[in-house]
Amino acid sequence: MARTVVVTDANFEEVVLNSDKPVLVDFWATWCGPCRQIAPSLEAIAAEHDEIVVAKLNTDENPATAAKYGVKSIPTMNVYKGGEVVKTIVGAKPKAALERDLEDFLA
Repeated sequence: MARTVVVTDANFEEVVLNSDKPVLVDFWATWCGPCRQIAPSLEAIAAEHDEIVVAKLNTDENPATAAKYGVKSIPTMNVYKGGEVVKTIVGAKPKAALERDLEDFLA
């Protein structure tokens, strides 16, 4: 049972860009209500789908990576595959809607 992975500016390249699996990165912050709202759905997706890595990056603590990828509002979720952003999802959504958005990456 996979869990979400915490990524930082320091380990982003190693954990996300060099991953052999697609990685969904949730750009979030502790003060963000919608970010807290989607957290349980992301935990469930991580637990139910081994074919994708679900990572969380706190934008307050790691502003360089958020700025590099142009994250202007949170929650923003980028899917990285082969070191590139292949999908961006902005805003809180129910788990079923997130899974539909991610269907190309889920078995």
